[in-house]
Amino acid sequence: MTAPATVVPVCRHFGVCGGCSAQDVAPAALAEAKHARLAAALARAGFADPHPAPVVSIPMGTRRRADFAVARVAGAVRLGFHETRSRTVVDIAECPLLRPELEALIDPLRALLARLQGLRKSADVRVNLLDAGADVSVALDGEATAADRARLVAFAQEHDLPRISLGAEPVLIRRPPTLDCAGLVVLPPPAAFLQPSFEGEAAIRAAVLAGLPPKLTRKSRIVELYAGIGTLTGALAAHARVHAVEGSAPALAALDEAARTGGQAGRIDTERRDLARRPVTAKELAGAACVVLDPPFDGAGPQIAPLVEAKVQRIVYVSCNPEALAREAAPFARAGYRLLASTPIDQFPGSDHLESVVVLGL
Repeated sequence: MTAPATVVPVCRHFGVCGGCSAQDVAPAALAEAKHARLAAALARAGFADPHPAPVVSIPMGTRRRADFAVARVAGAVRLGFHETRSRTVVDIAECPLLRPELEALIDPLRALLARLQGLRKSADVRVNLLDAGADVSVALDGEATAADRARLVAFAQEHDLPRISLGAEPVLIRRPPTLDCAGLVVLPPPAAFLQPSFEGEAAIRAAVLAGLPPKLTRKSRIVELYAGIGTLTGALAAHARVHAVEGSAPALAALDEAARTGGQAGRIDTERRDLARRPVTAKELAGAACVVLDPPFDGAGPQIAPLVEAKVQRIVYVSCNPEALAREAAPFARAGYRLLASTPIDQFPGSDHLESVVVLGL
């Protein structure tokens, strides 16, 4: 195998910042490697000669979510990302992965944090770009003072933010922080988990919908596990009734409210459930036409065995970790499931991370 073609990295912080480990690899070569990685994962799971669809590549400059690390060092504030395998914060001036609206907030956020008395040694800042604008949540290691709160309010007003929060507590809401998830209008909680890009989310949604059983009716039932705020739920509800299961109370509350206010309560019902501690049982899955699951990085763990036992005719697995996918798809292969489709979706340009949508059927 020949060495991958190299290119000049586009970011001045490459090699120090741990965010992009493969920015010096030519995009075409990196896409080829990721395609091969998904094929190898499926082969290890026991599916003979898998042929994933071509990689859906999401370009740089589209990332709508940033999780900034912050450190106060010798009186100065660093804002950026950690070095590779280190807790040291790289103070960044730019990030070509980010959408311009988020990149433009880097310097102003650093200046804001430098003035906060509640920042002692470290903080975390989550910025999510919603339809309503950039939603900012600041988690400090000390108690925010009244002056700190006033500075957060002034920052939100100056930068036209819909909402600014201290952790999960909104400090100011200037307008509803809404996000349209395929027709389901959600008000995500502060620091909510989102797919990294609008474009990547659309690609995942399209691959999931393409993998649904062909003869669904409005009375058919889809069980959606790890539903989050409803990234896929509204789109699924256009095809069948959806039972959406999620462990996070704030995320599920946002999804439930969106379903009710959007007139979808009859199509979508929700359940809060820690699937690691209390997986949905095979009996509870009986009668489902399809199960859609989008587990965390480490995979679905204890939920896999009941899924295999239930023998649901169609499984659509959204994965952000090919190694976990290889491990968790193996029991399905042994149980006689066929690999119907696999789509690699690269939402992480310049890195070795890979998302995929895999469709299994009996």
